Amino acid sequence: MEHLRDIMTTSVEFCTPVDNVYEVAVKMKDLNVGAIPICEEERLLGMITDRDIVIRGVAEKRPNSTQVTDIMTDNLITATPDMSIDDAANLMADKQIRRLPIVENNKLVGIVALKDLAVHRGTIDEAGYALSEISESQEVHH
Repeated sequence: MEHLRDIMTTSVEFCTPVDNVYEVAVKMKDLNVGAIPICEEERLLGMITDRDIVIRGVAEKRPNSTQVTDIMTDNLITATPDMSIDDAANLMADKQIRRLPIVENNKLVGIVALKDLAVHRGTIDEAGYALSEISESQEVHH
């Protein structure tokens, strides 16, 4: 059985609680990503997505100088590096999430996205299942 440590991305860019929405948006653009973890001393505090910026920022007429902590998602679903790939795919499908932060000893050590499941040999079925089960949820959307 393979584990998330075998497929997770370990070089994860993040922002800190003192960063503002504009800084996160620029980082998303530069990295061509739709989500950025928010960490303090490697401890995962939350995640901010492009959807968070639109729904909780722009649509509520908040300025670009708004702190990320004001609009980030902080009720995160996480996994550990030892979780099996199958269990992660099922968790992502069940919780309707596209990105799964990987935490060990309260520190962010990686992230797994649906694309990671899709490109990993032997998990194409799991990625397809997870994607078929995922729709944007009102509560969790990272």
